[in-house]
Amino acid sequence: MTDQTQTRAGFVALIGEPNAGKSTLLNRMVGAKVSIVTHKVQTTRARIRGVALEDAAQIVFVDTPGLFRPRRRLDRAMVAAAWSGAADADLVVLLIEAQRGLTEGVEAILSSLQDRGGTAPVALAINKIDRVEAPVLLALTEDMNARFPFVKTFMISAEKGHGVGALRSWLGESLPEGPWLYPEDQIADMPLRMIAAEMTREKLTLRLHQELPYQLTVETEAWEDRPDGSVKIDQIIYVARDGHKGIVLGKKGETIKAVGQLARVEISEFLDRKVHLFLQIKVRTGWLDDAERYSEMGLNFKDGAP
Repeated sequence: MTDQTQTRAGFVALIGEPNAGKSTLLNRMVGAKVSIVTHKVQTTRARIRGVALEDAAQIVFVDTPGLFRPRRRLDRAMVAAAWSGAADADLVVLLIEAQRGLTEGVEAILSSLQDRGGTAPVALAINKIDRVEAPVLLALTEDMNARFPFVKTFMISAEKGHGVGALRSWLGESLPEGPWLYPEDQIADMPLRMIAAEMTREKLTLRLHQELPYQLTVETEAWEDRPDGSVKIDQIIYVARDGHKGIVLGKKGETIKAVGQLARVEISEFLDRKVHLFLQIKVRTGWLDDAERYSEMGLNFKDGAP
């Protein structure tokens, strides 16, 4: 590692509406999949820290839940976690979608940023720039900067990588001087058990529809390192009602089998070792109002109170 007197380190919070591409950007910055990515909104529940190196800087990304109008306790706790992540960060990046532009949700985020005051410097990242024409991008950039004093504006495509290097370079240069916060080879501060559970939950979210994905959670119950270098992982899929078990199982167990195969491959690639994955489904009535479950997701149960 570079001499500590020359190093920089700090926290960068990624905020924005649900589905703006925050998790995709985090994974692109870190160079590995540390955050759940789906086309369904509100899939990121906990503040997941991904660690990226940029020259002598260590950038610790906080991938916050998407900011939206909360309806349930879980929603309210997620939104509170997002703002808490922004308040604790050295730098904040507001990510918006180019084709959606200045939505009501973005307006609300800008208003909250102004009301809170004292927030860390905020940069604007306009994502999915490949989907709109240049004049539209220019007008959106001017409009956004007229509404809020962003310290910098970036045009990016998190999915394709366009402009991400420039954003990462600027973040590295803008962080405070100081020693690195994590070991050089660490890319996330989530336990491997939780990362593996998140990967399985992502496959369930992609496979299932409607409200069910937000009423289930996945926990890694057992993790056994075997002498041959492989790992045996036992996970439990908790659903809120007995009727949901059949949906997760699917016809003749096809759904859970497919989810297990996809999750096993992804976890194996992430760990770079053979994985034996075993899934069970259990009913945990009222888990959305269980304080212990919120702690396991990195959320504050009290923040979800009406």
